[in-house]
Order: sequence, then structure tokens, then C-alpha cells
Amino acid sequence: MGSQALSRAEIRLGPEVAAALAEGRPVVALETSLIAQGLPSPRNLEAAVACEEAVRARGAVPATTAVIAGELRAGLERQELERLADPGAAVHKLSSRDLGWALAGGALGATTVAGAIRIAALAGIRFMATGGIGGVHRSRAGHAEDQSADLVELTRSPVAVVCAGAKMILDIPATLERLESLAVPVLGYGCDEFPAFYSATSGRPVPARVDGPLEAARALAAAWATGAAGAVVAVPPPEELLGAAGIVEQALHESAAVEGAAVTPAALARIAELTGGRSVEVNVSVVVNNAAVAADCAVAWARRGGG
Repeated sequence: MGSQALSRAEIRLGPEVAAALAEGRPVVALETSLIAQGLPSPRNLEAAVACEEAVRARGAVPATTAVIAGELRAGLERQELERLADPGAAVHKLSSRDLGWALAGGALGATTVAGAIRIAALAGIRFMATGGIGGVHRSRAGHAEDQSADLVELTRSPVAVVCAGAKMILDIPATLERLESLAVPVLGYGCDEFPAFYSATSGRPVPARVDGPLEAARALAAAWATGAAGAVVAVPPPEELLGAAGIVEQALHESAAVEGAAVTPAALARIAELTGGRSVEVNVSVVVNNAAVAADCAVAWARRGGG
């Protein structure tokens, strides 16, 4: 590889993904941190399979992303999903910044949103689905600049991320302001208010609304034609977590001593405990719904001629 950028030929594509890309058929990238670090077993594997099935049911091809044995991968076999979902496996959590050392070191790693966006862009995949994007964390002493690499990656890679807004544990107003500063398009998919993952409402309007996959594809095509890189397609959750705001506040308070990349997993684990596992079920329904919407948009994009 030397000092040159990776080409599609240097990413190991699953046979189904490779054929779809070669033929110009719709493909949706999926992240795997949700499998390895985000959901408990066995719901993590069930969610991964359900997302892939949802993408296929809508006429697109799923390209689940990871680093396996030091290879960038887009399109995994069932046994590889099982390996990532194994709670006893040592699976690294890989953002886009981590891909280099993971490749060089022959690592096994699950992709965050940022990592999946980067792999999708390298493979030539325009759509990616997740539960909720990362963003600006709520202010804590000494952590004023704590924000997700997802936001920066959206400025670099021309990939539309279909999500239920940002995770509710984040500072959503600040996240939207940061997306505006970074000139990242944000589209409300059938909604006028930015979703808050567990809730369809955040109290913050979206800059623009699209109703259905065709409108989304048209808006994204125009955004890319005028120089945009990544974009956010924000989809209201198909079901909500009752009392989510109060539960999230309690979980964050109880996780206040946790720092760095461990903050989100710790808070989500505590939310699951406080809700008796209900938050996990909502999380799964959200990510599967987003995968289906991403597939609809990818199909509409492909039908109108793609890039």
C-alpha cells in the first residue's frame, strides 16, 4: 500500500457486495460497534442479522463493516458476525483514526459510525445506517471539547448516514450547531424536529425535511453535486422509550466518573438496567428501522442513476 490511499481493490468486499457495486446496485454499509460493544448477547447478533435482512428485504445489499485479521472488510459472513458478537472475544472498537494501526497490527475490530463511514467511502458506498450518531457530549469540567469523530468524518467522506438523530445522552443542541458549523447537511426524514434516538422529539428543528426515499435521494444528489461530503438523514424512531429523558439524566449522573470512549457504553448499560432491558429492545427496533430506510434511499438513489 505504501503511502498511497487505499483503493477499492485493497478492501476485502463480500462477494454479494462486490457484485452489487460492480453492477451499480444499491448497497448499505452497517457499523459493528453496536454488535461488539453496544448491545448485550444474544440481542447483539440478532440485531446484526435483522439489519442485514431489513436491507435485503428493501432491495439493497448489506455491507457490514469491520477489520478482521488486519483487513478492511465490507460484507461479512455469518461466522464473522458471530465472532464480533461473542462477549468473550477481544474486539477492538475502531473509529476512523484507528484503522491504520488496526490494519498494520492484524487486529480484530468493530467499526464505530466514523469507522464505517470511512470504509464505506473507500469502497464507493454512499449509504450507511446506524442507531444514532455521536456528537457533542454534555459539558463536564475539563471536557469542553469532548465530541465524537463521527462529526469530523462526515466532513470528509461522501456518505449519507441514516440514523435516529444523535444519542440522547449527548448535547443535542450543541451537536446540531456543530453540524451546521461543519456544513454537514441534515435532513429530517418525514419529520420537522430532530429526533433524539429514544424519542421522536428533541425540541430542535431540522434544517430541511424530505418525505420519502425519492425526495431524500434528490436532496442528497444535489448536496453532493454542490460539494457536500457526508450528510445526516434523521429518522424518527418507530417506537419510543417512555420517560427516556429522566432515565438518561439519572444514568449520566451515575456514570459521571467514567471518561473517554467508555462514557457511552457505560451510560447505555446503566439505561438498560434502569429500564429492565426495555431500552435494548427500543435500540434494536431503531437500528433495524434505520437500516430499512437507508435501503429505501439507496434504491431510490440507484434508480435515478446514482453518482
